Amino acid sequence: MDATSRPPSLAGLRRTYEGEPLLESGAAADPITQFSVWFEEALQAGVPEPNAMVLATASAGGRPSARTVLLKGYDERGFVFYTNYESRKGRDLTENPRASLLFPWHPIRRQVRVEGSVMRLSHEESAVYFRSRPYGSRIGAWASRQSAVVRSREELDARYEELAARWPDDPPVPDFWGGYRVVPLEVEFWQGQLDRMHDRLRYRRTGSRWVLERLAP
Repeated sequence: MDATSRPPSLAGLRRTYEGEPLLESGAAADPITQFSVWFEEALQAGVPEPNAMVLATASAGGRPSARTVLLKGYDERGFVFYTNYESRKGRDLTENPRASLLFPWHPIRRQVRVEGSVMRLSHEESAVYFRSRPYGSRIGAWASRQSAVVRSREELDARYEELAARWPDDPPVPDFWGGYRVVPLEVEFWQGQLDRMHDRLRYRRTGSRWVLERLAP
C-alpha cells in the first residue's frame, strides 16, 4: 500500500462532549416516561429523524445483524416497528425473539439503548398502520420481497408497476408484512460529558417494577 492509498489516522478523530448532567434525582420513575421526555427534547433540538433506531437481531445460531429502522410507536408495552416477516430481521426474530435498539442522537450528545423480548403485533394492529401509509409505500411493501436477491433494478421496478396496475387505489395488507413490539427488559440513557466521564443510567426490569442503576462510563 503506497502513501496515497493509506487510510487516514483515526486516533485524532474525537470530540469534546458536554451536556446537562443526567442524575438519578431528575430521572423519571420508569424508562418509558424518561424516553418520552428525551424524545420530545430531540424533536425540539431538530435532531434528524429522531425515530430512526438501529435494530440488532441474532439468528438461532448467534449470527448478529444490525440495520436502521423507524420507530412507529411506543408506550408502556414497548417500542413498535414494521417490516417484512420474511426479511432477514424477520427470520432472526422468528428463530430468536430478542432484540436490541439504539437511538443515536449525536447532535445532542445522547443515546438510548433498549434490550428486550420481541412479539408480533396482531394483524388488526398492523392493518391500521398499513392503511395509514402513503400509497407508494403500500405498493412497495408488496413489490419488495425484502432481503431476497433480485436480478436487477429493472425487475424490481417492473414488479412495482405490475402491482400498481393491479391495485390502483387500495392495496390490501400483505400477509407477510406487519409489526413487532420490543418489550423492554433494560433501557439505558447515555449523556455525553467532559473527559469521557459520561452519565449512564440504566432501568432494569425486576418483576413488575423498574430498578434504576448508574453504570460506569
